[in-house]
This record gives sequence, C-alpha cells and structure tokens, in this order.
Amino acid sequence: MTHTVLISGATGYIGRLLIKQLSNNPSISIRCTARNPQALSPHIPADIPIVQADFASKTDTSEVFEGIDTAYFLIHAMGEKKGFESIEENIARNFSQAAKKAGVKKIIYLGGLVNTRYKGLSGHMRSRLQVGNILRESGIPIITFRASIILGPGSLSFELIRALVERLPVMIIPKWVRVKAQPIFVQDVITYLEQAIDLNPTKNKVYEIGGKSVVSYLDLMKAYAKARGLKRIFIPVPLLTPFLSSLWLGLVKPVYARIGRKLIQSITVPTTVTDTSAQDEFIVPLKDIDTAISQCLLNEDSDIADIRWSNAMSATTSSIHQPNQHYHNRIIDSYRHPCSPEAFKNVESLGGDNGWGAANFLWQFRAAIDILVGGVGLRRSRPNSGKLSVGIPLDWWRIEAYTPGKHLRLIAEMKLPGRAWLDFECIETDNGHELVQTIIYDPKGLFGLLYWYVLLPLHIPMFKRMIKNLATT
Repeated sequence: MTHTVLISGATGYIGRLLIKQLSNNPSISIRCTARNPQALSPHIPADIPIVQADFASKTDTSEVFEGIDTAYFLIHAMGEKKGFESIEENIARNFSQAAKKAGVKKIIYLGGLVNTRYKGLSGHMRSRLQVGNILRESGIPIITFRASIILGPGSLSFELIRALVERLPVMIIPKWVRVKAQPIFVQDVITYLEQAIDLNPTKNKVYEIGGKSVVSYLDLMKAYAKARGLKRIFIPVPLLTPFLSSLWLGLVKPVYARIGRKLIQSITVPTTVTDTSAQDEFIVPLKDIDTAISQCLLNEDSDIADIRWSNAMSATTSSIHQPNQHYHNRIIDSYRHPCSPEAFKNVESLGGDNGWGAANFLWQFRAAIDILVGGVGLRRSRPNSGKLSVGIPLDWWRIEAYTPGKHLRLIAEMKLPGRAWLDFECIETDNGHELVQTIIYDPKGLFGLLYWYVLLPLHIPMFKRMIKNLATT
C-alpha cells in the first residue's frame, strides 16, 4: 500500500530526521512544507517536493494537502519572543481546518508528555496540551505521541545538557533538577512516528512514549559526563528557582536563553509514562540513558563525517573566512581561496620534509610539546612511496577521507583536550575553482574550549597564510 505523507515543520530537528527515515521507504510518497523552502532544500533529497506554506497566516492552505492521506504536525513557535502559545494554537487551528477541507485521513502529532495531575503547568506544556485538543476538534482522527525528554544531537534537551556539562566543572543543582522524567532516544521517536503511518484509527489515539530509564536531569548530566570522560562536581541547593536557572543558562549558552527558559520551566513536574499502551501496539526496542547518550555521540560522529564543509559553511556567503561557526559541539573555522585544479597537489604533498604550508616553526614547536606529553609529534613523517590512502599517517595526523585531486580530511592524533580535523576540498565555482580549508574542533570540557580560544590569535594568521600558499601554483 502506498502512503502519501505531508511533513510540516520539516526544517526542524524531528522533521529532518523523519524525512531521512521515510525517504528510504519506497511505499511512502513525501511532501514537505516550509515557510522558506530555500532554507530546507539543501538538507533533503532533491526528489522530495517542498511547498511554501505559512500556517500562521489566514491564507487558505488546503491546496497544500491535496492528495495527502497522512499529515504530520511537527510545528512549534517556542523561538518567538512572546505570545508563542497563541501563535501555536492559531497554527494548529489553520492546519487542521485546511487538512479537513482537503480530505486528509489522519494527522500524527508529536507533543510533550504532560502530567495533568499537577497544577501550574508551564506555558510550553499548556501549549502542547492545547494544540492536541485543537487538532482533535477538526474531526480528523489524530494519533498523538506525548514524549518525555528527547535525546539526540541537535535536540534542545540534549544540547542544554551538553552545554552545561561541557562548560561547567562545578554545578549548583537546584531541587527541580532532581525531578523524574523518562528520556527517549530520538531514533526511537522516529520509529514510533513511522510505524504510525500504518495505523488506520477510527477515533483519536494518545500514546505516552519514553525510554527504559526513569531518571532526573541530574542523572542525565552525570550520564553525559561519564560518556565524555568528564569529571563534574554537583552541589545541591534548595533555593535556585527555574526562572533564575534559565537566566544563568543564558550566560552559559546564550543561543538557548529564550527557548531554554521555556523548557526549564516545563521540567518542574515529573514526566513519566503512566499508560504503557504504546509499548504493546508498536515494535520499538527502547534504550536506557547510557545507551542512548552513547548512540547520540556515535550518530553525531557518523553524520559529521559525511558533511562536505565547502557546502555546509560556504553556501550562504561569499566570505573568504568564516570563523568560529558552531555545529553541535564542534567549532568550525573555514577558509577559502581561488585556485587552479592543480593546486590540490600542494595539499597532497603536506607533511614530512615538505612542512605544512605556513609557519613551520610553530608546527615544530607544537610537535615538541606533544612529544613532551607523550604524543607522536612530527616523527611519523610521510609514507615512503609518497602515495596517500585512507588510514596512513601524516606526521601527527591520520588520513580519514581521501579523493585524489579533490578532497583530503585528516584527524589529529596529537595530545589534545578534544578532537581535531583538518579538511581540504577543491570545488568548482562560477568563476573557476576554490580551495576550501576547514578546521573542525570538538573541545572536551571547559579546558578544551579555553585551549581553542587561547591559540586562536596564532591560528588565524597561520591558517590564512597556509591556504594562500597552498592555493598558489
């Protein structure tokens, strides 16, 4: 049986993962909606149509749903400065009315696990509950998944935990951090959403979903610290309120200040599964938090290994230097310079007696320090044959990916408070060719972050000179 599926909120974290999952299923035909299709198109397969739609406006969007039998509602407005609850309610009402008009057979909605036994729910939780109610008023059968904390690289909860644990060796832990929840691995959420396509409900269904472990945010932070090999001290205090905590979070990770405040105010009541019907009706092998966090880190490494930074970092700007961009925990420093295709031979000759393109005395000084702390330094040089291949060493680097004449990615094996990669790619442009040089750094804890910024005044001129020399034939 072929399913025609519409995914709203496709630019969001869950939306993109769901598109990736469903695009591998030949019995599913996908259509996406986005307010800005140009922002989504580079991130999904080219054969998936994207329809421009703004469900917050009063415009009739029923044409978007024509021919669709299943619609996913994955939209939220938590990034708005104010009034996000009324915005989300308006979106849900417009969405469901348009879907009803077009004859959509069912809507699948991912909401939050709301504990209705507690009074004084946060705005975030009230909105998740109200959006579900509005969708059900349409008369279309609604399958609602109420999820506890979602763990995955890129999910807000996971990134908040990461930001706190990576940057703070000592943390003051208020009472609310010990409230119980039931975190679920993001891929398990995607599996639930995919399997729901085959359901043909005649009435509304609500499923509570969570992982195997019932834990607190404190337990999650300890588990993340363990997975990353970080020693952290947690000091319990009774006075720090969720509001004060959210302000403090803004100092640690300003990008999450607004959304993080809404989320923190939502976790003062337990969010654990009380209705286990989802485990009976779906086949999802749930994970405990240690397995989920380890899998998050492994999946992130795998995803990043497939990225071409020439596209990811340079597609939206013509700047020759994009410093200190962030991708999850990675810091990305990217440079580009016009070149001829033959210039990549300079990249392929790096290492050993040939040096590293610029400031070789600094490379040698860093190598001496590396040897003193038990590292490999520059002692391994280049292969005797001069031929490159994946897995062979170049001084303190090892080749992780290689396409002759086009792409070389090196991973550092020196002693570092983190992990580092050096990536080169020769790309075609409208004006000829460019050499793109990208430094990727995954700092480990606060010391790893300080290491990057202390060396930044040396790195910037060195790597600017390096790409200029390498691009010259």
